[in-house]
Amino acid sequence: VEDMLTGAGGVYSKTDDWGVHVVRDGLLITGQNPASSAAAAEALVEALR
Repeated sequence: VEDMLTGAGGVYSKTDDWGVHVVRDGLLITGQNPASSAAAAEALVEALR
């Protein structure tokens, strides 16, 4: 997936396995894994403000 995304001009970022990693781009909010749930929820609350 990383190769396909970057090949199409996308930006790919990650952290260590099971690390907390959240990315927000406008209204799109993504978390890398379940460990990122709380941080993704915080980003969602901020987006709704």
